[in-house]
Amino acid sequence: MNCKYFGTCGACVVYEGGYEAQLRAKVLLNQERFKPFYSGALSVFESPKSNYRSRSEFKIWHEGDEKLYYTMNNKEKSGVVFIDECPQVSKSISALMPKLLRAIQENKIDFKLFGIDFLSANSGEIVVSLLYHRTLDAAWSQSAAKIAKELDIYIIGRSRGQKVVIGQDYVTEVLNVADGEFRFQYIENSFTQPNSRVNEQMIGWVLKNLADTSSDLLELYCGAGNFTIPFAKKFRKVLATEISKASINAAKTNMLLNSVKNIEFVRMSVEEFVQALDGVRVFNRMKEIEIASYEIHTIFVDPPRSGMDEDTCKFAARYENIIYISCNPETLARDLALLCQTHTVCDMALFDQFPYTHHAEMGVKLVRNSVL
Repeated sequence: MNCKYFGTCGACVVYEGGYEAQLRAKVLLNQERFKPFYSGALSVFESPKSNYRSRSEFKIWHEGDEKLYYTMNNKEKSGVVFIDECPQVSKSISALMPKLLRAIQENKIDFKLFGIDFLSANSGEIVVSLLYHRTLDAAWSQSAAKIAKELDIYIIGRSRGQKVVIGQDYVTEVLNVADGEFRFQYIENSFTQPNSRVNEQMIGWVLKNLADTSSDLLELYCGAGNFTIPFAKKFRKVLATEISKASINAAKTNMLLNSVKNIEFVRMSVEEFVQALDGVRVFNRMKEIEIASYEIHTIFVDPPRSGMDEDTCKFAARYENIIYISCNPETLARDLALLCQTHTVCDMALFDQFPYTHHAEMGVKLVRNSVL
């Protein structure tokens, strides 16, 4: 990827030597980091070299009443960089960016606009969120609807305590994984995987490590069902937990989109779920689920950057097979120090979800020592 803002824009901080050099540095760093837990070769999954981000956020800078600019934080964290393009973003977002800024100015809805967020699907479908420091009125809605029609997009207007939807607040993404097609509604202002091609590779790697089985699967931190939906084809039943109500509602919608019927989504924290499983507490949210009917030998976890706490690691260690997806190699290494007291790492992967940064997504498969 060639970008005229390399060296000034803070979005890309590792770029010397091109894509291959930054990926090689990540692989070497993480091979060394995980050497105490795994001596095999990392499976490495590359990203497209440009146009890989399906969602992005930009600040807006006003120059008088005449001109608007997209901006990003300066690499030195001392101010902003004015940009007129971003090779990171999907081709559909890239093509839309200059058109949208012109339309906003021409239709005079730029007053107190301070940010623009983009969410796209591989089909080119786009939701744009316009962020304001003012209340949005009927005149704004009329102008925004005109822009949405002209540019064939959906627009969300946001200000403090206000959300105005022009069209709809989601895109429908299609992921192609292991010769299968999966459909997901991605909702504006909620978490989605930013790199759809690498996301497909992550799901495919996990599926490869899940043998066809007649038993059941437990998933913690399931989000909107990004992994859960494809897992349903591999297991008799899937029990998935997530603390976010919005994510659980999205997961149930995605289950219907894919005609999947063997998943139970439960809105609970990990701590609550362990209490329910062990009979310590009774939860109304679990009253329709017969825990005793599940035969679980495999657990899948995809925690936030903070990783899992000690109690959750001990809970995961109850199961024969653990598959762990991590967006933070540092907390993953910390958790593996606990998990490897009872389990052995038998496969590990690096997914280049965030090119030109120091960040990497990791995948680990562990098997209980008594099973090996």
